[in-house]
Amino acid sequence: MPKKRKWSQQVTEGSDALDLRRDVFTLRDPRRIAASLKRSAEASHRRKSGPFRSAMSMLTFYINRAGKELDTHQRQILEQAKDELRAAFGRPRKA
Repeated sequence: MPKKRKWSQQVTEGSDALDLRRDVFTLRDPRRIAASLKRSAEASHRRKSGPFRSAMSMLTFYINRAGKELDTHQRQILEQAKDELRAAFGRPRKA
């Protein structure tokens, strides 16, 4: 029987909005994660919103869907990547 994939995995891997670098969410450097998401969002011609919103949405989606399966250290890295993404797009940092 073939291995069943979760719908969230399909979205992450085959999003119609962004072509993501393979394993981008497993990187250990928040700045590299943000830079990769920014490049993907700016290069996409299929996204339905602006590049910042698309990139942040994909990052938040991944964090939320990974849930308990995401180890604490990697969750912290991804949360830091949100701040790096805001900085990369020149957006104010959340208080």
